[in-house]
Amino acid sequence: MAEMKEGYLVTEDLVKRFDEAVAVDEVNLSIRQGEIFALLGSSGCGKSTLLRMLAGFETPSSGRILLGGQDVAGLPPYERPINMMFQNYALFPHLDIWENVAFGLKREGCPKDEIKRRVGEMLDLVQLGAYAKRKPHQLSGGQQQRVALARSLAKKPKLLLLDEPLGALDKKLREQTQFELVNIIESVGVTCVMVTHDQEEAMTMANRIAIMSKGRVLQVGSPKEVYEFPSNRFVADFIGNVNLFDGKLSLDEADRCAVTTALGEMEVGHGISGTLGMPVTLAVRPEKISIAKQRPASIDRNLFRGRVKEIAYFGSFNTFIVVTSDGTKVKITEPNGSRHDLLDLTWEDEVFFWWDDTDGVALRD
Repeated sequence: MAEMKEGYLVTEDLVKRFDEAVAVDEVNLSIRQGEIFALLGSSGCGKSTLLRMLAGFETPSSGRILLGGQDVAGLPPYERPINMMFQNYALFPHLDIWENVAFGLKREGCPKDEIKRRVGEMLDLVQLGAYAKRKPHQLSGGQQQRVALARSLAKKPKLLLLDEPLGALDKKLREQTQFELVNIIESVGVTCVMVTHDQEEAMTMANRIAIMSKGRVLQVGSPKEVYEFPSNRFVADFIGNVNLFDGKLSLDEADRCAVTTALGEMEVGHGISGTLGMPVTLAVRPEKISIAKQRPASIDRNLFRGRVKEIAYFGSFNTFIVVTSDGTKVKITEPNGSRHDLLDLTWEDEVFFWWDDTDGVALRD
């Protein structure tokens, strides 16, 4: 990541209004050259509108879009060195695969020898050279997706835009294709911005992720950063599973703080530079929490009691829902290390649960 050129694609105070509604609200992004960057958020958050402005299909109400230092916000789509791959792939059903990939090159008036060479390179890149004479309907969904990618890359765009690129595939094929897609994009070295509502897809494919809500970008970071160190309650709740404990700040030092909640005082391994008594939310991921019938001898903080109300088996891990005396529900996941590695826990068992102070994150909002 450090070797990537900073600020290759930049949006400056980018705004898009539809009448009185603000779809994109002063978005400032700086995307590195060669980076795979994901826009992640729920439906209606503005991510697709932002992507369409990058492509030129929507005109910004205000703000700038800089690509390689050039402001492209006022350019029509066909004058931008950008290609966009849509969720439905938009392949021409009457053309074979070779002709689909060659379509954009022919429109540009490329010499025949150049078209032949580039199409061959692209089909080899996506491992579909043997399928060149087939029609789209004769290919699987994953193969059609790779054809659409080959067509998008054939013109050597400076920026590749992907709109829900794997949304048309079933779950298992989508998971397999994620790695294929990343390998192809990285081998070409093109800068890529993708839109998705699938958290796992974004975290698997992207170097960095922008979490969006109500037209604004709430946090930008690597998958690990946004998961382990969410900047606010929305991000913590949106990415993965999380337990959120509301309380008030009772201690705040440079390297630690404490939050008084309905369960008791919870200690955190970082400070937040807040005001004592202010509302704070503590976020703890389910996999960070340990659970046992017996009270652990060496644990004296962030240790609580409850009763097992729900158990779910997911193969690689078990999920427990523990309810405390005040009615708080706590989700806990434990890995299954082997076929016989099962915790001796069942419904209605009284249990202890705990976590290390470095495993929780104190959030202001």
